[in-house]
Amino acid sequence: MLNKSAFFVYNKVTDLKAGDRVKRKIYDRLLEWKEKDKGSCALLLDGARRVGKSYIAQQFGENEYKSYLLIDFAHLPQEVMYIFENDINDFDLLFNKLSAYYRKTLYKRQTLIIFDEVQRYPKARELIKYLVADGRYDYLETGSLISLRMNIEDIVIPSEEEHVEMFPMDFEEFLWAMGDETTVPFLRDCFENLRPLGQAMHKRVMNDFRQYILVGGMPQAVEAYRKSRNFEETDRIKKRILTLYRQDITKFAKGYEAKVLSIFDEMPSQLSKTEKKYKLSSIEKGARFRDYENAFLWLTEAMIVNDCHNATEPTVGLSMSEEHTTRKCYMADTGLLVTHSFMDDKFTDNELYRDILLDRLHVNEGMLMENIVAQELRAYGHRLFFYSRSDTDSRENNMEIDFLIRRKRKICGVEVKSGGYRKHSSLDKFRNKFQGKLGQSYILYTKDILIKEDVVHLPVYMAMFL
Repeated sequence: MLNKSAFFVYNKVTDLKAGDRVKRKIYDRLLEWKEKDKGSCALLLDGARRVGKSYIAQQFGENEYKSYLLIDFAHLPQEVMYIFENDINDFDLLFNKLSAYYRKTLYKRQTLIIFDEVQRYPKARELIKYLVADGRYDYLETGSLISLRMNIEDIVIPSEEEHVEMFPMDFEEFLWAMGDETTVPFLRDCFENLRPLGQAMHKRVMNDFRQYILVGGMPQAVEAYRKSRNFEETDRIKKRILTLYRQDITKFAKGYEAKVLSIFDEMPSQLSKTEKKYKLSSIEKGARFRDYENAFLWLTEAMIVNDCHNATEPTVGLSMSEEHTTRKCYMADTGLLVTHSFMDDKFTDNELYRDILLDRLHVNEGMLMENIVAQELRAYGHRLFFYSRSDTDSRENNMEIDFLIRRKRKICGVEVKSGGYRKHSSLDKFRNKFQGKLGQSYILYTKDILIKEDVVHLPVYMAMFL
């Protein structure tokens, strides 16, 4: 757990003191649930390991309730296991025993009970239906791999449960952690008015954004960097997180762990290629998607990766034309991707740190820029889709659009480019093919705001506004 005095989670900008508190936007979502639902349903906070679920749940309980009680089902004492196995039919006895064991006073309508890592004990999740009906307390669940069959096959999923996803810290939260609350409101104003920032300001924000790419959004890594401004220390933390993910795969992906590990280990190599659609042939000759479907699903459910599917028709209902066998697979956190790319090497051998800071990415620029855009789009509520068409008879009909997003009831094509790119032929062909059906087209790149040939060019850090 992070040191409480050094890493405080709160929702109000006015209460933030630069350097000793870090805000997470999910806190406001928890407040909304508490104030609107008033105990009529539980909230299930789903996210990758080490994304900060348990910590923010405790801070929420401490700040917003008279008392809170956290039950960690990943490390459940035998005495508490006995209580859940034998006393669930008598809630008076159940609560009295839990109160006594954890030495916590429970107050009617003023106590939050947290079921931490609830996927490790599915019966507790099933119990939520009856606990909510009892009405004494509020219930917040946290977990990973929530929807995997092994974690739900023997229970009735409660309808009295709201599912909310928690992602790594986005760029704005990273800036908050560094003590900067003013940059993003300024960027938003520039975006809304399509007004260039100017060379000096753009250069400063790009420098901050490069640091965000390197550090990523895992709270422990961000906190280490905030304290030390040392990338090597941050890299050690990210290596520990990646090792934990590999251990989780070995432990929980029973029966297909080798396939999951193969996909996971191959991701940096896949993303470093110009063609970023995941090619199973690089793992196993003659491999078929149906043989790896459960492995991809496991990584997606663990929220370790962000899947991006090919939508063959760019209509408002992108999922209706989703092609499941053609996908791109991004790391959910770009900072972890940077470390994953040189996992077995010394920190000093990881050339990405130097190249990103000195703005000379070259070969790996596409890998990291596309990944960070995918990360930001997911954090702001987009499901990820791209468009790809291959025509063996005519190369002129070949095209690929990095991302399709729904904006103002229209589908918009989004291309991610380097700062020195010269043309956007795929985007031009895409616009011509679906003329009249599309919204605004966007280029995300490393330069300032520009409108050219009816295409809006945005600095890559503005992906958050799309």
